[in-house]
Amino acid sequence: MNFEEAFNHLKSDKVMSFLIQKFGKEITLYDRYEDNYAKAIALLIIEQQVSFKAAITIKKRFIKLIDKKINKDILGIKDEKIQSIGISNRKVSYIKNTYQYFEENKIEFQKLNDNEIIKELIKIKGVGLWTAEMFLIFILFKINIFSKGDLALINSVKKNYQIENLDDLKLERITQKWEPYKSIASLLLWKSIEEKVFYN
Repeated sequence: MNFEEAFNHLKSDKVMSFLIQKFGKEITLYDRYEDNYAKAIALLIIEQQVSFKAAITIKKRFIKLIDKKINKDILGIKDEKIQSIGISNRKVSYIKNTYQYFEENKIEFQKLNDNEIIKELIKIKGVGLWTAEMFLIFILFKINIFSKGDLALINSVKKNYQIENLDDLKLERITQKWEPYKSIASLLLWKSIEEKVFYN
């Protein structure tokens, strides 16, 4: 995806202009793409509430564990075996719920709008709003998503916009300016906090 159009729109925001200059060539929507939706969500579940580094390690182990297995086979893997690669008991059941859901449901996500997709996905026990929003950004490439529940994003907004007490109204005021490219703004904010480079 060519971000040129998005960058031109976002540049009117001085923070975004700075981040585009720094990281515009480094961001991508495709680094977490996975065409097996059950697997995509399982990997997002692994990412929930763990550090970026820990998530990468555990995801690699999980990918190795399920290699060449079809969804039905993955449901048959013993819970203990999945736990042994560093996935909590609760997350194992969430991952199995996800595979079960996709075994039983054939949803054409491309035909649904963002809210319908979120509503559908959060029917899966273990999939909350954050996971559904990440699915929209990285799997369906929706370009106007900002996840208010993403701690790294919120911290990046606080640091880049120098706002100590960021309430919903202030956040709304900032993110509204990025429409219809909130996902692209999010990529820049994530990169900023990852690299510890902030506008000042």
